[in-house]
Amino acid sequence: MDKEKLMVIDGSSLLYRAFYALPFLTTKEGVYTNGVYGFLTMLYRIKDEYNPDYLCIAFDKKGPTFRHKEYKDYKGTRESAPSELAQQFPIIREILEIMNIKTIEMDEYEADDIAGTLAKIGEENSLDVILVTGDKDYLQLATDDSKILLTRRGITELEIFDRSKIKDEYGIEPHEFVDLKGLMGDKSDNIPGVPGIGEKTGLKLIKEFGSMENIYENLDKVKGKKLKENLIEYENTAYLSRTLGKIITNVPLEVTIEQLKVEEPNWDELLSIYEEFEFTTLIDKIPGKNLTKNEEINQGYKYEILNIEDIDEIISAIKKSKKFAFKFLTEDFNYIESPIIGLGIKLEDKSTYYIDLTKDIDIFVDKFRCIFEDPNIEKIGYNLKTDIVVLLRLKIKLSNFTYDAEIGQYLINPSQNNYSINKLSEEYLNYYGIDEESLLGKGKKQKKFREISEEERANYISFILETIYKIEPMMIEQIQKQNMKRLYYEVELPLVEVLANMEFTGFHIDKEELELLGEKYNQEIDTLTKEIYELAEMEFNINSPKQIGEVLFEKLGLPVIKRTKTGYSTNVEVLEKLLDQHPIIEKILRYRQIVKLKSTYIDGFMDLINTKTNRIHSSFNQTITTTGRISSTEPNLQNIPTRTEDGRKIRKAFIAEAPDYILVDADYSQIELRVLAHITEDQKMIEAFKNGEDIHTKTASEVFDVPMEKVTSSLRSNAKAVNFGIVYGISDYGLSRDLNITRKEAKEYIDNYLDNYKSIKQFMIDIVETGKEKGYVETLLHRRRYIPELKAKNFNIKSFGERIAMNTPIQGSAADIIKVAMVRVYNELKNRKLKSRLILQVHDELIIETHRDEREEVEEMLKDIMENAINLEVPLKVDIQVGDSWYETH
Repeated sequence: MDKEKLMVIDGSSLLYRAFYALPFLTTKEGVYTNGVYGFLTMLYRIKDEYNPDYLCIAFDKKGPTFRHKEYKDYKGTRESAPSELAQQFPIIREILEIMNIKTIEMDEYEADDIAGTLAKIGEENSLDVILVTGDKDYLQLATDDSKILLTRRGITELEIFDRSKIKDEYGIEPHEFVDLKGLMGDKSDNIPGVPGIGEKTGLKLIKEFGSMENIYENLDKVKGKKLKENLIEYENTAYLSRTLGKIITNVPLEVTIEQLKVEEPNWDELLSIYEEFEFTTLIDKIPGKNLTKNEEINQGYKYEILNIEDIDEIISAIKKSKKFAFKFLTEDFNYIESPIIGLGIKLEDKSTYYIDLTKDIDIFVDKFRCIFEDPNIEKIGYNLKTDIVVLLRLKIKLSNFTYDAEIGQYLINPSQNNYSINKLSEEYLNYYGIDEESLLGKGKKQKKFREISEEERANYISFILETIYKIEPMMIEQIQKQNMKRLYYEVELPLVEVLANMEFTGFHIDKEELELLGEKYNQEIDTLTKEIYELAEMEFNINSPKQIGEVLFEKLGLPVIKRTKTGYSTNVEVLEKLLDQHPIIEKILRYRQIVKLKSTYIDGFMDLINTKTNRIHSSFNQTITTTGRISSTEPNLQNIPTRTEDGRKIRKAFIAEAPDYILVDADYSQIELRVLAHITEDQKMIEAFKNGEDIHTKTASEVFDVPMEKVTSSLRSNAKAVNFGIVYGISDYGLSRDLNITRKEAKEYIDNYLDNYKSIKQFMIDIVETGKEKGYVETLLHRRRYIPELKAKNFNIKSFGERIAMNTPIQGSAADIIKVAMVRVYNELKNRKLKSRLILQVHDELIIETHRDEREEVEEMLKDIMENAINLEVPLKVDIQVGDSWYETH
């Protein structure tokens, strides 16, 4: 019979780690909740996995501990928790009380002492003990009956340590970690230790001598003159550090094991507090608020399963209704290639009709083409881009779609990290419906839609379509209230069709060019590998930061720039500081650059080439960024490096479909600075743009007080960094890093800039105040971005919020403009019935795969539409380039 389990969680550690691991989450009132949400997510996970019989959460209590009496500077270097974290401690304590989970905190003792004592009590009561923490100090508590569950990578990974694993991994007994702590100290707790002894040296000493006492009894056997001197000089410090690092197991706790018995939460109160703090995804943990898969199916959303031959009645009803919601299912989520499984169609006052499309799809196309293409019939849906792609595969062109729930919610709350239909159902209807994970599973065991029953598919689609109809009026009302009607109906909604067509069309790839480039990279990687081995005088794994660190700092003796918890830092910043120290550094940097280019952009792209079309079909995401910009994934075509020739060469493989097509590339010139001039109404900048002056030269002249004709390329480059830095709300620290100057110089640059462009300076002050007052800022087309960070007490977080407030109207308006241009360009190509097609958008750049006979018409049309996408106080300027490959257009 299995022993009962006691689980003790280091609450302070877990909340800290959750806070720093997750992005900021706030309620509508601006209360920070990311730490609490992460804590609870982890709590549910470990409770489900380990099913403890007894459970307790230990917290640190404010005030000095007995360790401060031993050493007054204990934890003296630790900064106080930011207010955004501090305010979450009472919230988690309140929730744990409602969950009937015992919490303990005590004067003079820390959470680890409480945990250590409870572990001892648990063992005395013949329980298996699991201690959950992010603190490696707990490893000293491992025994045959007590295991340590360590959080890794914030809170996303867990690793369990028992006595055996610790011996295997570290080569010492758990109780010997106390001696190790005495030797190496702990910077985070300001425990001094012995200078020059880190984990590696400390472990070596413990393995050799067994304990601190044995080390000092055998100092003559310790190798290394400096090490021996430090051990002698800091003997008292070592013993003090050991005392400070030892977790005690005899805290006078007034608690019995039975008081820690796992109990049912107070469900009604828990539901109420989850709703108060907007933990909508946790509500499904409450009985009755989430249904099992079978219960979901049996709940019975209204649907009818029809054969494809029996659909004339639906078509007739649709023609009378003039409006319907629809959703396609494909076998998996690759809408370009995945087999089409089924279709759901719903009229407002009727059940959902589910049609199996695994056979007789030609009959479906013949019967339904007129419905989807009829401009007098309204179509509504959710994530319509995927449905349009499916229709394009069937050679059907969707017309008159008037509502997409996902896009609507994105406009209402662009910071939301989840726009799933379940999330929308929960938010608007207070009910969390059927999600894909519960239906299909996840990971390697995830099913395809074909592998679940037709009833399950029909029920799932009926949930989606019923939700769409119910939330549409509520969402449209909110969009109108926020003055985003034009943005929704004229920009974001039509853009869905544009992006679907771009995905469906894809970008033609010259596979031979990619392979050739890959071979060149492989040759250079082989050459660099040999050169690095020669310079190191040994072979090692160049892809291992740990081994690189050992080679550079131990074998070659280069100066250590930065240490990490696991050893030496060898990031780019560190290596660049060592460039003049040894020729191996330049080789390693180049090796890393080429390996990354090869794996990401050669191997990665090769795997994504569609074998039928010889094209890469990237996904263009409309609801990812808070600024309104479109992002690209699988692959990310916006992220191909352009600053190096190696990166630019990758674009040689992106070609027009020969021989009839050519690429026409149109790029907005300095669009964000032009938007800045318009929004701030700065006359100096407006006049510069109207007169066609080089804005960076003009800025250099103003900021550095030199005539324009005497502005050097260096001054212009610095002015350019300031210009774009201002747009992104750059700090003096950020500018100093970009220009490799002192912070004092950087501050002077920024101050001079703002003194010369006073309207911009005033705008920056005013927009932050507006953000504080309203809770959000807007773009020219009234796209909102909510900024709860402006209410933060923490200086860094508040400063971050201020930078967002300053740059969102600029970046967001630029994103609006390119979207307006995309919609108009796409529509014009369609209206003129041209063969040319819009295939890519990258930031401020549009690419049209242009039929050679249409080149002049497309160039003229593209320039005209883009430069007149919106009326600004300054002219929009577009540069047009033409080439057979993307590389040639730049």
